[in-house]
Amino acid sequence: MHRPTPQPPTIVLVHGAFTDASSWAGAIGLLHAAGLTVRAPANPLRGLAQDAAYLRSVVCDIGAPVVLVGHDYGGAVITHAATDADNVVALCYVAAFGLDEGECVLDITNRFAPVPAADATFTAAFPDGPDGELYLSKDRFPQVYADELPTGVKEVLSVAQRPIARTALTGRSGPPAWASKPSWYAIATADRMVSPTAQRFMAQRMAATEYVLDGSHAVVLSQPDAVVAMIREVAEQGGGRGGGFVRTGPPPRPADAGLPNAPGRRPFETL
Repeated sequence: MHRPTPQPPTIVLVHGAFTDASSWAGAIGLLHAAGLTVRAPANPLRGLAQDAAYLRSVVCDIGAPVVLVGHDYGGAVITHAATDADNVVALCYVAAFGLDEGECVLDITNRFAPVPAADATFTAAFPDGPDGELYLSKDRFPQVYADELPTGVKEVLSVAQRPIARTALTGRSGPPAWASKPSWYAIATADRMVSPTAQRFMAQRMAATEYVLDGSHAVVLSQPDAVVAMIREVAEQGGGRGGGFVRTGPPPRPADAGLPNAPGRRPFETL
């Protein structure tokens, strides 16, 4: 008797602050080439509860298992959104915020030594209210967000950035999805937006399988092949739920000397 072929998961990519879904363009092409279905919705960046509710509605409309992938603030959104989404089988974090219950983004950033981005943001007031939205300084954007990208690309990103509402950084997370769903985390060791120490802390707190990427906060743009290697491993394992997928990516290598050893670490400095 033949077992039914397991349904491959849909990969849902969630961008973070100061960018949009186009930041996943390289990863989307590679995932499509691997035969995977991909969605990359626009993250509203208006507030954690609202953004998570929107993402949850997107996920619930997908008639397939889902692997959620979050970059930057997108990590906070997938953490909050996936708890009640039964078809989410796994979570992937890329230099992202994996909050605990009752925690906000600023709790994490204030817990660790300041990064260069701390003094590179400025607030623009909403036309109809006292609240503001945050941008990165055009002059500082290239250095703090995407240092290793070509100059022309950095300049385009700096002028096309999408702001995030200040209130999004203070929204409190609900019960974290990573407490009940398998998780993977790609740590960007040269990140100047989210402290690599904070990333390591969040990855180990959620007992995630870790990847180590030698890159800036913009690793989704500069190293889409490495990011996709992690996502494909999750998809091929069926999200850790016995889906029967066969791993085809490169085998793990020893953890690099620059970070303390942790169970499940997968260094992919180059692929």
